[in-house]
Order: sequence, then structure tokens, then C-alpha cells
Amino acid sequence: MSMASRDVVLRTIKFIGAPRIPYDLPKQYGSDFYRVCMDPSPDARYNSGVDEWGAVWHNLGVSKLGQVKDVPLKDWKDFDRLSIPNIENKERWGVLEGVRDRAGDKFLLARGIALYERVHFIRGLENTWIDIYEEREKLEHLIDILVEMNIYAIKQYSAAGADGFIIFDDWGLQDKLMISPNAWREIWKPRYEKVFRASHDAGLLNFLHCCGHIIAILDDLIEVGLDVIQMDQQQNMGLEILGESFGGRICFWCPADIQGIMASGTTDEIRTYCRQMVRNMGRPDGGFIAKWYEDFEGAGHSWEAIDAMCDEFLKISSDRNFEYRY
Repeated sequence: MSMASRDVVLRTIKFIGAPRIPYDLPKQYGSDFYRVCMDPSPDARYNSGVDEWGAVWHNLGVSKLGQVKDVPLKDWKDFDRLSIPNIENKERWGVLEGVRDRAGDKFLLARGIALYERVHFIRGLENTWIDIYEEREKLEHLIDILVEMNIYAIKQYSAAGADGFIIFDDWGLQDKLMISPNAWREIWKPRYEKVFRASHDAGLLNFLHCCGHIIAILDDLIEVGLDVIQMDQQQNMGLEILGESFGGRICFWCPADIQGIMASGTTDEIRTYCRQMVRNMGRPDGGFIAKWYEDFEGAGHSWEAIDAMCDEFLKISSDRNFEYRY
């Protein structure tokens, strides 16, 4: 009798052994995950239009997502006029009715609100960086609002039977963190810890999507309770470094590097890279979940490349004799 998807994911994240590697791939290949998000979400990223906070989004016609072209809080003196979504609005939570049944035996992953990206969607990226040094108290107050919104959301998701809680926050440039690691530790680290603790207390596992070069804060994230790091890039940091420094202490949830190998590699190179990923980042008792990148057209991925990656991940998943590096 095969193990339920939910249990395969849970056992992999907790490093207690599963009969195969979990995966989250296109429909024809299958997924062990079922996702849920409050609707409307205060962290919705629009293709175009105006979101609940008043941020104006515009799409360039390449990616599914748009970019914020006009922010609602250009000056802190206008904070009292900022439109702050009511997280307790009951209409937002109707999507949770029956969601555990709809998820079946899959791992139910619930989406929260970004603590960094949402701030710069509201203030603008440059303003946010300046606020770190010139308006820290006001910046921290805004982040704390997002923290409390997440804690409320966690309670709703937990009551609905969710298994995990994910936030989307890209912190890295190609070769370093966007801000000083010390500033990150002073401002954001304790707030992630508060959210992650609330999630664990509610029985949920913590996931963070975070791309770019983020090695500087991975130890800190593990320290404050992050269980799964979902990164779409690895080549800029190095598979061996990631595996040696962090493997066995956190679960990696990754596609093959979306900016590198998936965009420019041959199918043979992609297959080899997939095996190197699992060999370095995974462990025999868990620590690696295979993924694909859904906005493949925006990233320049061919279906030939996607098929090669998915097929190789499934081969590895079913290979009971796969040799890990560690």
C-alpha cells in the first residue's frame, strides 16, 4: 500500500524517512500538494490593476505577474490615509470551507502575507531601504501590522486543517542580500520568528519562498523556525555549498535553477543537474522536494526542458538505491 502524499511530504520535511521524494510538478506528472489562499488576499500580486492597499500594478507582457508602478504610501505623513485591508473580513475566509476534504490526502499548504515584499509594494523599494536608517520605528510598525495579519491567518488555516504555511519574500540579489544582513537581523528576523512560532504552535510547518543569493541569512531562518526553503535559484550559491552548509537542517523545495540550467541547458545537462541537486541538498531520510516553475514562459523555459526535469525527478524519486553525497 502506497503512502499518502501528505505523509510523504511531512516525513521528508521532518527527516524521518519516506518511500520516495515528494514532488510538485505539472498536472501530467502529479503533485503531492494542494494550495489554499484567503480570497481576496491582502498579498495578491496583480497582473495589472490596483490592489487592496492601493498599489498600482502594470504588466510588461512577458511574465504572468505585473510590477508595482505606483505605491500608495510615498510619504509617512500619509500613513493614516493608507488603506489597510481588514484581515478579519469573513468573506476573505469562505474559501476555507471544506478545503481539507478537497485536498484529500495531499499536503495542504496555505499562503500568508510577505513581510518584506509587501512593505516595498506599499512604500517602494528605495524608500524601504532608506526607512531602515531614517524611519525605522515607522517601518517596524508597518511590518508589525503584517505580522499580526499573518498570525490571524494562521489561526484560520489551522482550524481548516492546513499542514503548512508559506510566505513569499525574495531577499537576494544575484550575489548578495538586498540589505545589510545586520539590518535584516535587527528588523525582520524577530518578526519572522514571531510568525514562525505562531505557525508551529498552531501545528503548521513553515515554508518560505526566497530567491537570490540568501546564504547570509539561511542560518538565521533555520534558527527562528523555518522548515522548508523554496528557492528557484541555486547555481548562484552553489549546490555543494548549500548541501554542505545547510543540508540535513532544512528541507529544500526546488526546481532546477530557473535562470541558469532551465533557460539555457541541454536536456542532458538538465538531467545531470537534477541528480546533482538531490545528491547534494537531500539526505537519505529527507530534505528535498522536487518542483517546477509555473511561469515557464516568462522565464524562457521550453516544454522540452520541463519534460526532461520532471522525468528525471520522477526517476530519482522512485530510485531506492539513489546515492546521496552525505
